[in-house]
Amino acid sequence: MSEDPRVNRSLERVERVLRSLDERDGPARAAAKRERKRLNADLGRRAARVGIAVGLVSLVTIIVGLVMPIGMFGFLAAVGLAIGIAALLAFMPTKDRGTAPPAKDLPNGEMVQQFDSYLFRSRRALPAPAQAEIDAISTGLPSLKQTLDRLDPMDPNAQDARRLMSIHLPGLIDRYVNVPPNYRQERDGEDKTVDERLVEGLAAGRSALHDIGEKIARSDIAALETQGRFIKTRYGEERIEG
Repeated sequence: MSEDPRVNRSLERVERVLRSLDERDGPARAAAKRERKRLNADLGRRAARVGIAVGLVSLVTIIVGLVMPIGMFGFLAAVGLAIGIAALLAFMPTKDRGTAPPAKDLPNGEMVQQFDSYLFRSRRALPAPAQAEIDAISTGLPSLKQTLDRLDPMDPNAQDARRLMSIHLPGLIDRYVNVPPNYRQERDGEDKTVDERLVEGLAAGRSALHDIGEKIARSDIAALETQGRFIKTRYGEERIEG
């Protein structure tokens, strides 16, 4: 017996509603909060630039007015210049907006932030299973940022993480988006759809980022243990002998 298309459409609507309810809490909501925080910080920087520019124009206008009269037309010209500069600075696009992947030359911490923003902005274009993987990746990014912030960009572990965030995972997502929707359910030679390939790739990337963070953390733990033993051996024994 064939399935009723109306039933399928109803089930799809229910799934979308349930997914929307699920996103009110959990990783998706946390990612949205981080994105709002980044946007607010950007607005703050823009406001500061506008304030500085308007202040400089006002200062120059006052100095010129003290030296020589500028008249009404000079005053209006200064106001127009201040408005023009303010508009330019306020609406000038920044490089970290949009769905572009992180630039390859960013510092470690900033790259993690832009990768987080890229995932947040790309998430809605992906199927539900892929969104779950995106959420899992996003959940680990704050910890990864804290870890990578203190590493040199040329550190081998940092290099692996940077390649994943700036090349491999964005490339996977972008290639998926480029596939027309009507081809995404076709199966390849290994009987996998485009959606399934995407989920597999995201899962592999998530696992790799987790392994990198864990490797660095275990190295830090080992260094702490070594330092602790040294202090205990070097100073503890001397104190006992004294």
